[in-house]
Amino acid sequence: MNPMEEQGQQMEIELSEEMAEGTYTNLAIITHSNAEFVVDFVRLMPGVPKARVKSRVVMSPLHAKRLLLALGDNLAKYEESFGEIDIQDQGPGFHLPLNFGGQTGQA
Repeated sequence: MNPMEEQGQQMEIELSEEMAEGTYTNLAIITHSNAEFVVDFVRLMPGVPKARVKSRVVMSPLHAKRLLLALGDNLAKYEESFGEIDIQDQGPGFHLPLNFGGQTGQA
């Protein structure tokens, strides 16, 4: 149950046609400060030396934690239906030499 449901409130969320199409990305670069988390969603294409950030999401640490919990819950449900996701088999030569310094993670 989300916090809005717990309080008996409802929220209407609008989704434009352009946003509903979505944007494909295959790399997330996560950085943070004491006040916010920044998630850059990147699309890497084979044979293209330059990757492009397709979307940037900035959120508070509280919302980052909520996103972590929601993703974990949804991944568990997905794997229950479709089987475990194997993150070990990334194919030959899979390596991303990304080192931007500071506090960075990749997803």
